Amino acid sequence: MKKAILSFALFLLLVSCSTSKSNDYQLTKNYTPDNPELYKTIVKLDSVFFDAYNHCDTKFETYADFYAEDIEFYHDQGGLSNSKKDILEGTKKYICGKVTRTLVPGSIEVYQIKDYGAVEIGLHSFSNTTNPPNEPKNVSRFTIFWKKTNEGWKITKVVSLH
Repeated sequence: MKKAILSFALFLLLVSCSTSKSNDYQLTKNYTPDNPELYKTIVKLDSVFFDAYNHCDTKFETYADFYAEDIEFYHDQGGLSNSKKDILEGTKKYICGKVTRTLVPGSIEVYQIKDYGAVEIGLHSFSNTTNPPNEPKNVSRFTIFWKKTNEGWKITKVVSLH
C-alpha cells in the first residue's frame, strides 16, 4: 500500500512538472529600473519597433532600420539567424499582414550595459490572422539587446522563446 501511495505521489509530481505552459509568468519581483530615463527610452523604442512590425506592410523601412547589420536572432523553434537580409525577407513573407505582436503590459525590464546600451526583457504574445479570433494566446519571453550608436539605437541580438 505504501508503495502504491509513493508511486502515485511520484506520478503526480511528474505530471505537474510536465504540464503544458501556463500564461502565469512572473518577471523579477518588485522590479524598479536602475535608470528610469533609459527605461523610458527602451520602452518607447519597443513600442515604435513593434508598431512597425505590426504594420510592416506600410512601415517596413522603419522596421528594417532598427536591426543592426550584424544582427543575431535566436529563436527557440527556428534556430539562429544572423542575416539581416534573411530576417527581413522572412518578415515580409510570413509576418506582414498576417501576425500581430501584443506586449504584456508592465512586463518590460531594462538593464543598462556599460559602454554598449541596454538589454530589454519582457513578455508578449502573437496573433495570426489565420487563427480563430478567440483562440487563447500563448505568452512568451523575449530579450532584446539594444546598442546605442551614432545612428541611434540598433537591435543587435534577439532571443525569442515560445
